[in-house]
Amino acid sequence: MSLHANPAESALCNPAYLSVNNIEVIYDHVILVLKGISLQVPQGKIVALLGANGAGKSTTLKAISTLLKNERGDITKGDITFQGQRVDHLTPNELVRRGLSQVMEGRHCFGHLSVEENLLTGAYTRNLSRAGLKEALEKVYHYFPRLRERRQSQAGYTSGGEQQMCAIGRALMAKPSMILLDEPSMGIAPQLVEEIFEIVKSLNVQENVSFLLAEQNTNIALRYADFGYILENGRVVMEGDAKDLSSNEDVKEFYLGVSGAGRKSFRDMKFYRRRKRWLA
Repeated sequence: MSLHANPAESALCNPAYLSVNNIEVIYDHVILVLKGISLQVPQGKIVALLGANGAGKSTTLKAISTLLKNERGDITKGDITFQGQRVDHLTPNELVRRGLSQVMEGRHCFGHLSVEENLLTGAYTRNLSRAGLKEALEKVYHYFPRLRERRQSQAGYTSGGEQQMCAIGRALMAKPSMILLDEPSMGIAPQLVEEIFEIVKSLNVQENVSFLLAEQNTNIALRYADFGYILENGRVVMEGDAKDLSSNEDVKEFYLGVSGAGRKSFRDMKFYRRRKRWLA
């Protein structure tokens, strides 16, 4: 179900920078995880990929960044294009060189390295001079002043929020035009979640970095995103402008915890979910 009055007209006004076209993903040649996912990210926009745990958000991001093969997953149908060229056959390294980077769920910093050493690993594809590396680091420290303070600290001993900042900063060192951001709020104190999303918005506005972010925290994701897709069981069940999704009664009830029809019992909620009104 789309909340657009005219999706074709909207797509024409904002041509897709990243386009995922009806992809299916199978793990271990048996388990069908994604069932015809299609989505678009216009250049310079923040698009949220929403849904509960297990809905297929992380798999979608890994399909785009071609990391599926590391987990015995394959795209068996459809294609993915970035900047007008098909990219689902490329290696992750080639994608980073083209300007598309992913920040994995769980941050995955090198715990035994310092924060600054972690950041420097993000520039390995750029062959920068010493002066170029210093300039790139200064840009990261401009957006993440906490990292400047902790630059010599061992990354494994920093807080979850600081590790998330380090992971995003490391991706930024590759000078991406698009970042895939997987569950940035997971395991992070609420005040730092707000700070991280503010930085993401600043990078979007000031550096023109496009974002596709997978997030279970629907409330904060829709506050910062321009557009959103909601996944359930490997399918897109709803899409629309972030403001429209925020005000939609189904989204408010099932993802924001707000019901315009009064409080329902858990049994009623389960029955209502099974109806899947938005699939009609």
